Amino acid sequence: MTGPGAIPHIALADLPTPLEPLRRLSAELGGPRIWVKRDDATGLAMGGNKVRKLEYLMADAAEQGADIVLTTGATQSNHCRQTAAAASRLGIDCELLIEHRFPDWPDAYTEGGNLQLDRLLGATVIDLERGVDRVQAMEDRAAELRADGRRPYIIALGGSSVVGAMGYRTAAMEILRQADDLGLELREVVHATASGGTQAGLVAGMAIRRSTVPVLGISAGAPADYLAPVVRELAEGVIARIGIDREIADDAVVIDDDYVGEEYGIPTAEMHEAVSMCARLEGLLLDPVYSGKAMAGLIGHIRAGRYRASDSASANDVVFIHTGGTPALFAYR
Repeated sequence: MTGPGAIPHIALADLPTPLEPLRRLSAELGGPRIWVKRDDATGLAMGGNKVRKLEYLMADAAEQGADIVLTTGATQSNHCRQTAAAASRLGIDCELLIEHRFPDWPDAYTEGGNLQLDRLLGATVIDLERGVDRVQAMEDRAAELRADGRRPYIIALGGSSVVGAMGYRTAAMEILRQADDLGLELREVVHATASGGTQAGLVAGMAIRRSTVPVLGISAGAPADYLAPVVRELAEGVIARIGIDREIADDAVVIDDDYVGEEYGIPTAEMHEAVSMCARLEGLLLDPVYSGKAMAGLIGHIRAGRYRASDSASANDVVFIHTGGTPALFAYR
């Protein structure tokens, strides 16, 4: 699992994930060449970006002697589903504190999709009402478990801690290696950002490699002015944890919150268009909460001229990270 001085790690994901061209979508939009980083193909119960984080989080839990992990998310949380799968693979109990933001939505949403898989994977689901302080709820539950002689390990929302963000510091390096092998000149890496850990890891990874490739996070929920300092703090924490001399540039954390819509988890017209375009042009299934809104953002930026060839004749490749979430398609009409 680890070597002398190594960061604890357990292999859970099928890596490296493919980097594939989206030729028909690129032609339809008339912008840059779009490549998709298939982190929906990480394996482990239908995959997704959280598996990379869980390789470090579950290793840390094991190092601390945990016999149960706790985490939290909304009803259709991909992170909760992947945590449940990691726990079942490793033989550790799992409790999921699920905040039901839309309890009056149809049964397909309140009982199906990811939530159905959570239970199938053996996790215990604890229901929380909308607006509950989830961090405190996990602390309270952990205290109860300790009083019963258990050894709980709390995983932050989205796996977005310094430990979890380690998974995307290595993903950034993976993307750069693949781009180099393919002879790509990267303009930008675009992805969905929500709890901040994925973006923080990417930013840290780029800094470690001294890469100038920018990272654009399309928010799926939180406003940019809230999320940006969270991402920066986590990225700086990753650098500090590794113990190397790097700084996160002032302009390294870029977040666009124009594609959230009414709020997290509520569909938008732009998301519908993006999901439909990718399905019909590329046979690629995005999800309605994260990757669909992120692709809507990428499409919007292409149409607005963000990647005009005149800006840089030598760098016309954009990588879109597919963070997974396919089970949520079955929970939404």
